[in-house]
Amino acid sequence: MSKIITVTFNPAIDKSTAVPSIRPDKKLRCTPPVFEPGGGGLNVSRAITKLGGKAPAVYLAGGHSGKFLQELMEAEGVESLVVETKTATRENLIVVDAAAGQQFRFGMPGSEVREEECTNLLRTVEKLDANFIVASGSLPPGIPTNIFGRLAAIARKKGASLIVDTSGEALRDAVDEGVFLFKPNLGELSSLVGREELHQDEVDDVARELLYNGRCRAIVVSMGPAGARLITKEEAYQAIPPVVKQKSTVGAGDSMVAGMVLRLSQGGGLREALQYGVACGTAATMNHGTELCKKQDVERLIGLIRMI
Repeated sequence: MSKIITVTFNPAIDKSTAVPSIRPDKKLRCTPPVFEPGGGGLNVSRAITKLGGKAPAVYLAGGHSGKFLQELMEAEGVESLVVETKTATRENLIVVDAAAGQQFRFGMPGSEVREEECTNLLRTVEKLDANFIVASGSLPPGIPTNIFGRLAAIARKKGASLIVDTSGEALRDAVDEGVFLFKPNLGELSSLVGREELHQDEVDDVARELLYNGRCRAIVVSMGPAGARLITKEEAYQAIPPVVKQKSTVGAGDSMVAGMVLRLSQGGGLREALQYGVACGTAATMNHGTELCKKQDVERLIGLIRMI
């Protein structure tokens, strides 16, 4: 099996709780909080571990919260390669309104990252043996948007495939530099080509425009209940999931990326990887908080994914 590592620039501790109902100016009695690692790359490593694989996580962390984050990762059996920061790791809050059945997600900003801390993270990646590098999540202040271009250069030197899941200017820079695969949603794909919105029947043409103008191998566009569509210069597939009872959408995209890269590392093709990834993303929505996907749910769902 090929080796996978993940890279997270803006990790977090996700604190999840529930209240009977959310009302202003009242003291709200919360259920006991659940603490879980958060941040794109960390979630990908966690999901791969839950699926029976291995993916060491490279990430920035500092302060007491950074140490707690490492403890949470180790408790899940995920190897951590921590690059220490002077500032403390952020904490996010996820609150469920039990009466309304609604979930409220409060994402805190990341703290400023120093130039030497960013350089140390890249040096850590350079030293690791990897066939697949997954860089996922937002960028905190201090991290330049060209960071994915620098990662792409490292991946090319290693002969590794870089998979990117981010947004905004960082995503645009990643596309310009060339990566093996990136995963926008419809809104992010629209932004990349300067459009306010895209219809689903326009996705293939727009994606191929980006592929022909850049050096990317494939694009996977997440489309909510319609699943996800994978486009290369030569072919296109769509994986449509069955309807399931959703409990949380947190980490569904990360679970999808985890499933795809795991299947690719096992020698699977892009079509097979897409099907497995959508099964993993769908499985994640069946769990509370940021529990991500469960292997038994994925195995039950995989045969229900419709490929067109």
